[in-house]
Amino acid sequence: MELKLRKLMVCLTGAALVAAGAGPVFAQQAVTINGVQAMQVVIAPPDSPMAQIIRDKLNAAYYGASPSSKAYSDAQKLYYFYGARHFDPIWLKTAADGSVGFSPAAEKIIGVFKNAATEGFHPSDYLTPAIDITTAGSDPQKLAAIETSFSAATIHYAHDAYMGRIAPETVSNDIDPETKSLDAADTLMQLAQSDKPDEVLAALDPPDREFNALKAALAKLDAGEQTPAPIVIPPGPTLKAGMKDARLDVLRQRLGVTAPDTAADTYDPALVAAVKAFQKSAGTAVDGIVGPGTLAALNGATGGKISRDDIVANMERWRWLPHDLGEFHVMVNIPEFRVAVVQDGNQVFSTRVVVGKPATPTPLFSNSIKNIVVNPYWNVPASIVAKEIAPHMMANPGYLASQNMQVVNGAQILNASAIDWGGVSQSNWRYSVRQLPGAGNALGQIKFLFPNDHDVYLHDTPSKSLFGTAVRAYSHGCVRVQNPMDFANALLQYEPGLTVDQLKAMFGNTERWVNLKTHVPVHIAYFTIRVDADGTLHSYADIYGHNKRLIAMLNGDAAPVVRSKTPVVSGV
Repeated sequence: MELKLRKLMVCLTGAALVAAGAGPVFAQQAVTINGVQAMQVVIAPPDSPMAQIIRDKLNAAYYGASPSSKAYSDAQKLYYFYGARHFDPIWLKTAADGSVGFSPAAEKIIGVFKNAATEGFHPSDYLTPAIDITTAGSDPQKLAAIETSFSAATIHYAHDAYMGRIAPETVSNDIDPETKSLDAADTLMQLAQSDKPDEVLAALDPPDREFNALKAALAKLDAGEQTPAPIVIPPGPTLKAGMKDARLDVLRQRLGVTAPDTAADTYDPALVAAVKAFQKSAGTAVDGIVGPGTLAALNGATGGKISRDDIVANMERWRWLPHDLGEFHVMVNIPEFRVAVVQDGNQVFSTRVVVGKPATPTPLFSNSIKNIVVNPYWNVPASIVAKEIAPHMMANPGYLASQNMQVVNGAQILNASAIDWGGVSQSNWRYSVRQLPGAGNALGQIKFLFPNDHDVYLHDTPSKSLFGTAVRAYSHGCVRVQNPMDFANALLQYEPGLTVDQLKAMFGNTERWVNLKTHVPVHIAYFTIRVDADGTLHSYADIYGHNKRLIAMLNGDAAPVVRSKTPVVSGV
């Protein structure tokens, strides 16, 4: 019955279906069949032996796929699309002498394949023997095979450009990106109908400035230009205005400041102003003092040499992010230990963060900030209850009270001393432990929620001293924000009727929820290379090993991880 209905929807005619001056389209019209309205799709019959073979291949794929499956949908689109053009090939053309070669559109795509190294790809992944037209001659079977193989190679490239060569979740169970997909049939039709298919493929690249800067750096490296080693300012005493120091020449090089004609060894006003400008852009205290924090920001986290593999791996991770990050969004970069608010591609606010320890890493994913909670409870994850709180309670029954914590079962507060803490495990824990709002709460005075399976969010913290360290990986997975109210102020730019002063007025011992009218996209990312506006590259430590593993997978030296079905459970 299903087959009959499918056939009923496809009306074979000999009519030409391409309107004058227009690209190929589906020819369809509304019809009534047994009182039921339907769309009648008009399919033109094959007009050559090669077209007949193409039709048979598409027909087999269409009728062989399970209805409601993605394969069925793709096969149907391609069958209708080719059917509108008599199943003539898209990528092949017949010359006046009868010889068959690639069409102008195909030649442009082949040009893209040849230049695939500029994208960090391998040209041989796309320029395979399956699309070597010199081996086909005039054999319609071989030519039809080349037609379908060329479409497959084109979609392969489009997928890699849009989504990356490596599925991010196969690198680590802690990488859980936004579901991103490429409609193969729609993309193929768009390419086939374009006079500039090379530009269609180029548009699949991430549009972000930093991606393009990495691509430019890769081109220079491949042209024989060595990526300049980052300028590293040696450690030494904290620099203040008027001080003399042998490192000032290096500091001027780093900031692009011309040395004065006299007293070049003195920390002069022009250099102080340049340092302040840098501090403002980096989101650190703008005081002109070059202490450990500013020095670390100037040097990046490692100051190490950047390899071609590093650049390609970071380009790959840009492809994992949503194509549209949002005109106004939040970006957390784990290796950099920073969060930024970005508007129209420009960073408008940045501050330091503390991220997860390597043993309890902060997961990578995209979401939207939907709520702000003032005076939050901390609902302790079961993993922390089992691994940390239970041992404390066995050693000191008064531990929970000393931490201003309660055990609750729904709305009921339980007697913590009546619980067998020695038998508690993550799997059998059936109650909840929460820390009350107030001084000492692990979440501080405010948290920023983007509901997710990992129980990860951005929040304040009473442990401010950790922000003074260069490597800030101390949490159970959540992201602690150094200046949460300044972050809130930047976040609320497009939130009508809500100000930071109103949030501060809520401070106290009662939890208060604020539902944002404007949801702000947030991306927790992992870039070991960042690029300044002037093209300067900065490298950061691969604290979780994601970069090393991705490089190995891109080079075929590592197998995908076995995906765990259990979501990562994080905490503060």
